[in-house]
Amino acid sequence: MNKRLSQLLLLFVAAFPLWIYAAEDAKLPEQLPENLSWQTNLSDPIFASPEAKRGGRFRSFITTFPLTLRLVGPDSNGSFASYMRANHLGLVGIHPNTLNPIPELATHWAFGDDGHSLYYRLDPDARWSDGKPVTADDYLFALQFMRSKFILAPWYNNHYNTVILDVVKYDDHTIGILGSVAKPRDEMLFEYSISPVPAHFHKLDENWVRDYNWKIAPNTGPYVIDTIRKGKYIEFRRKQDWWGNDKRYFQHRFNPDFLRVKLIRDINIAYQYFRKGELDSFPLLMPRLWHKKAQGRIFEQGYAGKIKFYNSVPRPISGLFLNEDVPLLSDRNVRYAIAHALNIDKVINTVLHGDYERLQTAHEGYGDYSNPDIRAREFDLGKANGLLNAAGWDTRGPDGIRQKDGQRLSIRVTYYSSGHNDRLVILAQEARKAGIELSLQLLDPSAAFKQILENKHQAAWMAWSGGGLSPRYWQFYHSDNAHKPQTNNVTNTDNPEIDAKIDAYRAATDKASRVKLARELEQLVFEQGSFIPTFKVPYTREAFWRWLKLPDFHGTRSTDSLFDPLGSTGGLFWIDSDEQQRVDEAKSRNKALDPVMIVNKRWATGDE
Repeated sequence: MNKRLSQLLLLFVAAFPLWIYAAEDAKLPEQLPENLSWQTNLSDPIFASPEAKRGGRFRSFITTFPLTLRLVGPDSNGSFASYMRANHLGLVGIHPNTLNPIPELATHWAFGDDGHSLYYRLDPDARWSDGKPVTADDYLFALQFMRSKFILAPWYNNHYNTVILDVVKYDDHTIGILGSVAKPRDEMLFEYSISPVPAHFHKLDENWVRDYNWKIAPNTGPYVIDTIRKGKYIEFRRKQDWWGNDKRYFQHRFNPDFLRVKLIRDINIAYQYFRKGELDSFPLLMPRLWHKKAQGRIFEQGYAGKIKFYNSVPRPISGLFLNEDVPLLSDRNVRYAIAHALNIDKVINTVLHGDYERLQTAHEGYGDYSNPDIRAREFDLGKANGLLNAAGWDTRGPDGIRQKDGQRLSIRVTYYSSGHNDRLVILAQEARKAGIELSLQLLDPSAAFKQILENKHQAAWMAWSGGGLSPRYWQFYHSDNAHKPQTNNVTNTDNPEIDAKIDAYRAATDKASRVKLARELEQLVFEQGSFIPTFKVPYTREAFWRWLKLPDFHGTRSTDSLFDPLGSTGGLFWIDSDEQQRVDEAKSRNKALDPVMIVNKRWATGDE
């Protein structure tokens, strides 16, 4: 056995017994421990405005209509799912400024002596949208539900078998949760928290995916789906008697009476809806929208405004994901060469107006966990050419594209936003200089996600949302999720050394060890070369009609969308009907109001 392989096996064996112990021997006590130290947090600052007003209809849009209302199973990861998931609460939330835990569905929490068990007192006021109380039985059912083969959701099946090991009911409003291994306490609340599933609503059998495709499940959040017009829009209605109305961290939030999410497939057409006042806000993160599109009378005369708000959040994992199961991309030298052939800086300095910054690694913005020593592979045609020659792609066809054994070095890049056309065109033009053809395939978002999750892509131009207190590696890079559909390992990374490090990272019980392993993992992901980081943006930019109002501080440290109507940092804005009438009157009389242009750097960080 060679030395390298023996090192890998030793690392794997070191981590493996802990998983066996946790899975088979660790048990929650049958009786609630008497020595628990119950905690809560009702002392952190409220992060919403007491000036907020209830009422009105907030109008937003999506570019693709959902294929299902299910939150798990096939086709459940479309853009509309973010609305659905944000309307389901967890046991404990994270305060968006202090990052301390705050109550949601649980009023109190406590930690077991073993370092990987937690206990929660459920809020007896919590209700499902059909009026039934949320009880411990809904958490017991959540474990059964997420482990079920009938939901056709491998990631959830794995997570609720290997990470969430047990849920115990002590009474109707007290539960215990057993996690797989000990972790730092702040991370335990995030890693080992689960959301309830309404036991009275679901019937788990082989027909579940089909039968529940368009059923509106009860939820715990402030809104419920009120109207569905397939292919047109979905509208939510606020629960006027929502159980969370007077809870400390829910006060003055989630203010519109209705949320209408309209299907508009083209973002340029969506902007025309906004310009006519038929959408209330519009995202301007893309430079061409901020610098060129969002101009004209409605801004000059103050009817609509623009805001640039800096935040401090984990950055999305944004870039080009190379499918290693594609023979062309199975060679690491080819993957490295593609990275060196992508002129990211040229894109930033031209079509992006210098507004974006280069993302250096997959996981930035996680504090100590991020690895600051890694720098993304720079554009270097010399290195690209050398790597391709070494990989046997040393001849070029009449069109300049490299060939090997009669095959052209042509990579299909799947993407789902026409707003990225100009970026990808530049990258494709520059890559041709190295003899690489990037064949651009623009698909509807639902079709793109379906292709990617079914492993039918070659390269995917996309982003995964950042979040949490520490990076997550297992879902993206562990071989458990490789070579199979409906997982997040879209690169099909299958590397024993990465597997062993991920297992050790998941098993690590103290922050220092986890930080060390996370940085080592980031280095291994970099060396694998199947993810090529592209851009990061340390702010949000949005346009809004003047009748949308924000708190004086505009947003929180964790705000990534100021006019997000839902979610742990959302729901801070409100609709001012008096101001709406004033704007309408001013428009009809062609009377100018004071222009609104806001730049808020309160949460800007010095390293970005």
